[in-house]
Amino acid sequence: MTRFAHGSAALIGLAATGIGTYAIAGGGGTFRLGALVPLGGFELALDPLGGLFLALIGFIAVPASVYAMGDPEGRGRGRFPYIVFVASMCLVPLAANTMTFLIAWELMSLASYFLVLHDRQSRESVRAAWIYAVMTHAGLACLLAGMLLLGAEIGSPQFADWRAAAPTLAPATRDLAFVLLALGFAGKAGVIPLHVWLPLAHPAAPSHVSALMSGVMIKLGIYGLLRVSLDWLGAGPPWWGAAILIAGAASSVIGVLYALVEHDLKRLLAFHSIENIGIILLGIGSAALYRVAGLDALAVLGLVAALYHTVNHAAFKALLFLGAGAVVHATGTRNIEAMGGLIKRMPWTAACFLVGSAAIAALPPLNGFVSEWLTFLALFQNRHLDAVGQNLLFTLGIAALALTGGLAMACFVKAFGITFLALPRSDAAAGAHEAGPAIRLAMLVLAAACAALGLGPTLVVPAFGSVAAAVLHTAPPATWGDWLTLRVSGEFASLSTAAIAVVVAASLVAPLAVFRVLGASRRTRGYETWGCGRIVQTARMEYTATAFASPFKRVFDFFYRPTKRLDIEFHPESRFFVERIEYENPTRSIFDDWLYRPALDLLHAGSRAVGKLQSGSANQYLAYILAALLLLLVLA
Repeated sequence: MTRFAHGSAALIGLAATGIGTYAIAGGGGTFRLGALVPLGGFELALDPLGGLFLALIGFIAVPASVYAMGDPEGRGRGRFPYIVFVASMCLVPLAANTMTFLIAWELMSLASYFLVLHDRQSRESVRAAWIYAVMTHAGLACLLAGMLLLGAEIGSPQFADWRAAAPTLAPATRDLAFVLLALGFAGKAGVIPLHVWLPLAHPAAPSHVSALMSGVMIKLGIYGLLRVSLDWLGAGPPWWGAAILIAGAASSVIGVLYALVEHDLKRLLAFHSIENIGIILLGIGSAALYRVAGLDALAVLGLVAALYHTVNHAAFKALLFLGAGAVVHATGTRNIEAMGGLIKRMPWTAACFLVGSAAIAALPPLNGFVSEWLTFLALFQNRHLDAVGQNLLFTLGIAALALTGGLAMACFVKAFGITFLALPRSDAAAGAHEAGPAIRLAMLVLAAACAALGLGPTLVVPAFGSVAAAVLHTAPPATWGDWLTLRVSGEFASLSTAAIAVVVAASLVAPLAVFRVLGASRRTRGYETWGCGRIVQTARMEYTATAFASPFKRVFDFFYRPTKRLDIEFHPESRFFVERIEYENPTRSIFDDWLYRPALDLLHAGSRAVGKLQSGSANQYLAYILAALLLLLVLA
């Protein structure tokens, strides 16, 4: 039954990939079944942007489902919600009216809620599912309000009618609709400060579900933001793009800062999802601002960068979550402090995780490098803007992206090095074993996708360019370069990842060739690693994740606000000898302390005040009824 469920989801993914690719190539159409749902009927439409996200969902669903077939964690409860989850995600980018969209959106949210709650005996899963349910339905309320507002003002629930009538709406109506819809979609995408559910829900879900949630579900929030800021409401005022750009800068930097000090492997990856969502928003914000300024070619460039990073993040983040799932299954823990030495016990998983780590750290010639390079180019083109305030925002975006790139590289040096290198720090790590064939196949497919997306930008960028041009209703660039070199904005910049790959490969092979020419001996001699003068090395002498993150905590202590806890147990005979030392340096969340906890306290106080109205006195209830009747008479 389990294989049937995951096999069916994989078939849905294959079909979605084919249909989406057809739409990207220029195909499309509309399907309507009016009697199925009220208020507009069941209506689907296929266009290039929807096709791109549909293909993306299918592309990640296939390896995730194959992984689940070989993962014992995926054989428990949740088979039916998993199929509903994949199918409803495929419906979201196809929805052509309000009811179809909201039904698909809610099915996706409910199915993912039950998948997060797969372990109902775990307090962590229950808490994560509860917070996820609250945040996703708060977002749904914003979406519902925004869509009902547009439907009432335009007189139609169909998105095509919104596009046609948006220029005639009052500016205040468009601004209010934008704010409501953007909040709803930003919550699903995990944009700061609406991110609180994400680092809780992703680790609690099974690993193949985490890959889908991080790889494609939060991208449907990006899909909605693209529709709102660039399609449904037409070209908006500059502050729309400025707000998206600021949210992107904040999300990218804050996401990677939280990831740096995280020792739970899956939570670390979840925070990096927030970071990469921020990078995508930098591209979308730049496209919106360039569009308002009449710079259509630069708007296409910014949107291409955002779309490219959307696809890239789906590939390497799904790969990393599947790799993390294999590690967690082999060791029984998500704490990287209890791992180590796994590269010798899980070589296939280590190799795939290394590819994903290099890709998310934007190292050439992998895919993350290309999309971040394009994002930098889009931001550096701000010299064409006349507004000083907008130029300052672009400078902020450039600084945020540069800082994010450096911190992300440091974070994955920690994630890979502490997890896979050195000696095992626990018996579970020492006894770890390689993942099964289905799991390895899923990871290898995604690792190959990371390499292909990085080495083939001259094939990928023109396709994204046609999608971006269709969204912005402008002509796509006549050329993006030749088959080897990608050229952007004339001669402003060019890139050849294939040439970089050749140089990197040559730099690795050249020393071997030189040694061979010089006649060096080919005989290998095994010897232990140099131990700084010590004969025996143990796992207690290794560099830890806590030590690695400590300098960053000191530099950014104004943000982390760490609390030091030191507990020393001395020998009962002498204080000069120590039996045990426990040291903790946990960080505190600014958003929990300054936003959500005060909001909850205020909500609790309001609830207690309202609760006093329930006195149990019939006379008081009659007085309430009389007051309500008098108020209605006055209003009437």
